Amino acid sequence: MENFFEKSFHLKEHNTNTKTELVAGFTTFMTMAYILAINPSILSEAGMDAGAVFTATAIASFVGTAIMAFYANYPFALAPGMGLNAFFAYSVVLGKGHSWQFALTAVFIEGLIFILLTFTNVREAIVNGIPKTVKQAISVGIGLFIAFIGLRGANIVVPGEGIPLDLGDITSPEAIVCFVGLTVTAVLLVKQVRGAILLGILISTVVGIFFGVTQLPAGAPISAPPSIKPVFMQLEWTNILSADMVIIMITFLFVDMFDTIGTLVGVSTKAGLVDENGNLPHVKKALFADAIGTTFGALLGTSTVTTYVESASGVAEGGRTGLTALTTGVLFLVALLLSPIFLMIPSAATAPALITVGLFMMSPIKEIDLDDFTEAVPAFLTILLMPLAYSIAQGIVFGIISYALLKLLTGRYKEASPILYILAFLFILKIAFHV
Repeated sequence: MENFFEKSFHLKEHNTNTKTELVAGFTTFMTMAYILAINPSILSEAGMDAGAVFTATAIASFVGTAIMAFYANYPFALAPGMGLNAFFAYSVVLGKGHSWQFALTAVFIEGLIFILLTFTNVREAIVNGIPKTVKQAISVGIGLFIAFIGLRGANIVVPGEGIPLDLGDITSPEAIVCFVGLTVTAVLLVKQVRGAILLGILISTVVGIFFGVTQLPAGAPISAPPSIKPVFMQLEWTNILSADMVIIMITFLFVDMFDTIGTLVGVSTKAGLVDENGNLPHVKKALFADAIGTTFGALLGTSTVTTYVESASGVAEGGRTGLTALTTGVLFLVALLLSPIFLMIPSAATAPALITVGLFMMSPIKEIDLDDFTEAVPAFLTILLMPLAYSIAQGIVFGIISYALLKLLTGRYKEASPILYILAFLFILKIAFHV
């Protein structure tokens, strides 16, 4: 088995080993396993069968992640994206009154377009056209974003009354579990204990039992997965040429593309997987995995599959190859049988991992030239807007627009690529016409 892993993933070349990769993959899974509970909950609001969506979510996550593992050999995991599933349910179905089958069809078409764009190198050109400063800022912004997700998950930060955000009840059981887990994780990191983040999650989950935060499974811990039949291949081909279909499909396309690009660039920068120009080698293969995951996921019966920012937790544990991703993918299949166990892990127990990884993701800020305002302002906007707008994509949009404008208006237009100016122009049109 060791020889198979070495031959498939080139572990020695990446200065890693099987144990490190397995721990990293397990850690990534533990920080993103919440999608197995949240995705069925959100899509069921659109009228979809929750049990069937659970099964579709696990299988789609495995397929996309396995392609990432073997084809791209990167430590990134894929699953139905948060935000995209909310748009699917609350905007397309409940807001516009379309059927969930109509929404799945939009996701399927989007996936096909993604595949086409990947083969024509358009997506790769976009990734490589983003300047190094913005790429570094993306890593930092993602760090703040996922740390914010962790704080929200533990109810430490909550919506305020009369103000956008407020400090929650830090004496609540969820907050206490998070603080305990964060302290344990920090101490283990100081002691340089391998698997510190994973141990922090597990200890937090156990502590949560005593505070009523972790709910133990009522039935048997092993059960057969729910049938996928109610949502499998449920596409609706009527009205596919309507204006609504085009707008919805473009929205899925836009958000997925730049969430994925942002995640790939940010996590890769932190992992040291980029080259001297800040570009990710073999990015086309990583983007292809995302495109296939989305297309196949729509056929299975789930919303857009995308590369997960929580992959950063596995990278922080030393994951550097596709073996990390494969481990995560296999655990999604295992979760089909052990769903009662995996679903009992509360968000308060994964919050310490997200907060800690957020800290790790901050390090590229040291490489940003804060004395050059044509570099510093776009970087700052990228970093700031990701957590405040609750969107990786929006942070990238404002970072790219400001970078292009500042370079152009200061006569330093040659420092930005033509692709960047095209992107900035398209983003301005999007904002102007509310597309």
